[in-house]
Amino acid sequence: MKRNLQYILPLFLFALAACNNNKEMNNSKSDNALVFPKGEKITNDNFTGTTYLHMLIAADSLNATSIGNVTFEPGARTKWHSHPGGQILLVTDGVGYYQEKGQPKKILRKGDAIKCPPNVPHWHGASADAAFVQVAVTNNDKGTVVWMEKVTDAVYNSLNQ
Repeated sequence: MKRNLQYILPLFLFALAACNNNKEMNNSKSDNALVFPKGEKITNDNFTGTTYLHMLIAADSLNATSIGNVTFEPGARTKWHSHPGGQILLVTDGVGYYQEKGQPKKILRKGDAIKCPPNVPHWHGASADAAFVQVAVTNNDKGTVVWMEKVTDAVYNSLNQ
């Protein structure tokens, strides 16, 4: 599984960079053009606010890595959750937040990358006044996401919670 990820992730990052270069070279596109489609509205209760998901690569029996483009409208966020195999977030647009349990909240901007360690509770989502788009690269070979409690407004709005 790790060998597959070793080849897929660099190819994915190369494709992402090529899309960004193409966007910058094409003056007819706006700076807010999406790299990937917005996707379908997420309707489960693992998110607060409005979010969208476009799956780029689904995990399967040959490779347990999934890759999804997630768009958060302003104020939208995940519940606290963890990933047994870890996760990588690549920010492609907007301003968002990432926080691990017991750590200060981090502000994320286009071009940032975050490594979510295995089994560490965390949440991520948009800032209060800007949308946020991320590509989530999730290793599912040790199990699927473990959803926990909602992120309260007090935690979301705090500087250090």
